[in-house]
Amino acid sequence: MKNIIQHINKAFDHRVRLGIMSILMVNDFADFNMLKELLGATDGNIASHTKALEKEAYISIEKSFINRKPNTRYIATASGREAFTKHIEALEKLINNND
Repeated sequence: MKNIIQHINKAFDHRVRLGIMSILMVNDFADFNMLKELLGATDGNIASHTKALEKEAYISIEKSFINRKPNTRYIATASGREAFTKHIEALEKLINNND
């Protein structure tokens, strides 16, 4: 059982980032308010964790206006989807105690 945690991605080690990616894996996109509501997180938490995921190129951010109000949408990138899938698989292996 050597190196059982080598594929666990540090970018997803916080519950808010894990939640953001989980939401984006099953939705085409999520806006700021959707993430805030589903995760029960503060504006600052959502902003800082989405920024961290964007820095890793795991999500992209689109800003627009809807009825003259700013709207921010988050989308998982292809590399983000791949990294998150590998992270989940590594967690499953760790839990199931398999190589």
